Amino acid sequence: MFTVTVRDHMMIAHSLRGDVFGPAQRLHGATFVVDAAFSGPTLDENDIVLDIGLATAELHAVVDAFRYRNLDEDPDFTGRNTTTEVLARAVADRLAARVHAGAFGPSGRGLSRLTVTLHESHVAWASYERDLWSG
Repeated sequence: MFTVTVRDHMMIAHSLRGDVFGPAQRLHGATFVVDAAFSGPTLDENDIVLDIGLATAELHAVVDAFRYRNLDEDPDFTGRNTTTEVLARAVADRLAARVHAGAFGPSGRGLSRLTVTLHESHVAWASYERDLWSG
């Protein structure tokens, strides 16, 4: 399996519901480094998994929808805590939709897996991994 990873970052505001979150229950800011790892079993005719420039641009477009926003006000997250895990899945699902729409060009059809990792700090992060094509 070949994997290409691209990186971006986002700053968001949110609050988390539940005693387990302690002071994070109050509105606060968070900065995440976002890694998107695209995997496929083969290389294309150019000997690449996918175009890194396209992958970088597509990740930036997805992340930009979250950047500098209060996620408590986002209808996509109504009733959900916007934990690092939930946000990793949201980014992954939006990237997968862009793969399916052809935004990654011909090499996007050869991708099989996507892993999105959100780094909260240099010591803590969460990931969400998904298949890109099913049956």
